[in-house]
Amino acid sequence: MDGHRVFRMSFASIHPLYVQKAEKKGRSRAEVDEVIRWLTGYDEAGLEEAIDDGRDLATFFANAPAMNPNVELITGVVCGVRVEQIDDPLMQQIRYMDKLVDELARGKRMSSILRSPGAATVSAAPRSR
Repeated sequence: MDGHRVFRMSFASIHPLYVQKAEKKGRSRAEVDEVIRWLTGYDEAGLEEAIDDGRDLATFFANAPAMNPNVELITGVVCGVRVEQIDDPLMQQIRYMDKLVDELARGKRMSSILRSPGAATVSAAPRSR
């Protein structure tokens, strides 16, 4: 770890800021937690434990059960930097989380935020063979 101050910030200090940002735009804590769980593989109990034990972001991501295999589908700009071009893996993971919460707060559909395969092409009508 090359000493970025953000790596040493506690997840417990960041999480309420994410929730506040989402709630200001009419979204919920449950939705914030859902996108974080999607990204990291934490279950509900694991996410609560990460908040309660005060682990830093480096530890939060190091202990993540499994980063989502669709993480490479997260693209765009956070803090003026394209997330897909960040070289440091930990910084990239943190920015992915920031990006997902930003999308949630901007009102994107959850299926789009969670990069559901074919979300844009899903049809309500059953397919015929």
